[in-house]
Amino acid sequence: MKIVLITGCSSGIGRALCEEYLSKDFLVYASARNIRSLEDLPENDQLIKIALDVNNASSIHNAIAHIKQDHSHLDVLINNAGYAAMGPLVDMPVDDLRAQFETNVFAPMELTKICLPLLMANNSSTNSPTNDSTSDVSSNAQVVNIGSVSGITPTPFSGAYCATKAALHALSDAQRMELKPFGIDVITVQPGAIESKFGDNSLANVLQRITPESLYAPLKEAIKARATASQDNPTPASEFAKTLVAQLSNNPKAVIRIGNGSFGLPLLKRWLPEPILDKILSKKFNLPSLAKR
Repeated sequence: MKIVLITGCSSGIGRALCEEYLSKDFLVYASARNIRSLEDLPENDQLIKIALDVNNASSIHNAIAHIKQDHSHLDVLINNAGYAAMGPLVDMPVDDLRAQFETNVFAPMELTKICLPLLMANNSSTNSPTNDSTSDVSSNAQVVNIGSVSGITPTPFSGAYCATKAALHALSDAQRMELKPFGIDVITVQPGAIESKFGDNSLANVLQRITPESLYAPLKEAIKARATASQDNPTPASEFAKTLVAQLSNNPKAVIRIGNGSFGLPLLKRWLPEPILDKILSKKFNLPSLAKR
């Protein structure tokens, strides 16, 4: 039986991936910082709910020790836990910026490192390094890092979040080459807009930062719109999960893009000159109006 560990399963992408992997007869370790948030996941003999705070070293070690008690390997690790710290960068406390990187960048790297022995034990072919690039990719263990199209095309009022996803993409690219000799495939997923509670969480976060004294107070509505942009015509999480698991099961590409905007936004970044793209995005969020005051 194949085994998958998924972080951030309380809602959205993580929860949908749990349900999809269960439908494929995987043994699913569904994790969340607060295990009570997993109580409404349907009971299933192949579903194991565990507490895992990706920012807490003890929590990570305890969770992996729990897996090791019953299993000698791990087939798939999905680093999905994350959040978006939205708002103008000059209004964001440095500690908040650090916290954003801790969860979205450093935590996936730490969890992957701790899971490495289990991933390397995925099959006998990973007991020793191999440089055989023709091996069956789908038989290898997988580390799946959930990035974002926002890491490709940064927008105003989401700089911190965009920076963490860009960093995760770069780290994944390097890690993909570094872990390949050991039978581990690293796949970067760059979703577009996916239906979840992501926008609600981001909105609550940003409203605390936009005070009446902020230079950007006149743009409060535009900032709120950016915080909830991921829920503008989003792809259903179940559809995203079904598509992703299908691709991961069949010689997946190194980078997978799924969801509304996941192809269009990167094309804008690739083909439009920066001055033009800056102008378009600035106008979308009403930034030129500040210069007229």
